[in-house]
Amino acid sequence: MAQKFKDAFQKMAQNLPKGGAGGSGGGGGRGAGAAKAAGRAASALMVAGGMGYGAYNSVYTVDGGHRAVIFNRIIGMKDTVYGEGLNFNIPWFERPVVYDIRTRPVNLQTLTGSKDLQMVTIGVRVLHRPDPNQLVWLYRHLGKNYDERILPSLMNECAKACVARYNANELLTKRDEVSASISTELSARARGFNVVLEDVAITHLSFSPEYAKAVEAKQVAQQDAARAKYIVLGAIQEKKTIITKARGEAESTELIGTAVKRNPGFMKLRRIDAAKDIADIVAGSGNKIYLNADSLLLNLLGDADDKFEKAVAHGDRGWFKNK
Repeated sequence: MAQKFKDAFQKMAQNLPKGGAGGSGGGGGRGAGAAKAAGRAASALMVAGGMGYGAYNSVYTVDGGHRAVIFNRIIGMKDTVYGEGLNFNIPWFERPVVYDIRTRPVNLQTLTGSKDLQMVTIGVRVLHRPDPNQLVWLYRHLGKNYDERILPSLMNECAKACVARYNANELLTKRDEVSASISTELSARARGFNVVLEDVAITHLSFSPEYAKAVEAKQVAQQDAARAKYIVLGAIQEKKTIITKARGEAESTELIGTAVKRNPGFMKLRRIDAAKDIADIVAGSGNKIYLNADSLLLNLLGDADDKFEKAVAHGDRGWFKNK
């Protein structure tokens, strides 16, 4: 290209008008010398520009976490993978292609069916990176956007294949096993495309609204059954308590009767206890009350027992007077 510019400037210099026909030969010589000097200057400028262009485009830098492959216009892709730092190439004939080999995430959400024909929406997150030693193969067959070409289809197929092996309840109770199964199968498939998977995780798992309602109804029914079971147990315990209480009262009555037969003083002791309770109640009243001490079991001296029995026999209940 520089040679073409040089030839063009030389032709232009030759066509420059020389001194007039009547002019001296010295003037014509000076004009021809100036044209040649201009041509040489233009040639030098072109050469300098070409060298600057070549020097600028003959080096390139590969950043950290990246690798480069070279496409040659004559032989095609070179087999060498270039590492980080400053690298050299032939301007115009060679073109570097830089790959990011750091781990990157990709997410996929798909609708599939379980083993018991329940529709499941599952979300999978994959951390992936290209194999640094196979970048030439990746560029030749898949290009730079290899992840967009292969991962969505592989993730969709592997997720559906693995979910179909489990029932709906097993997808919840065996989530780790399902995730490991998807990771194993997806890694094996991606390895065939020279893509390395760092991690595969299930990020979302949901069922159809009908199945969710059925599960909720089942849980409610189980809770109601458990509640009814506890109610029955409570009724049984209450029944046992009543029976035990009745037995205790019967035995207490029997013991009291036996005590009265064996020791008549037992009734007097009971009368004293009753009199104490009645006296406490009457003392706490705000009214002035005049009552028959015999009928209220307050007369505990002398022949109080005989008077009480006679009063009960004649129907004497006492009297109330308020002031």
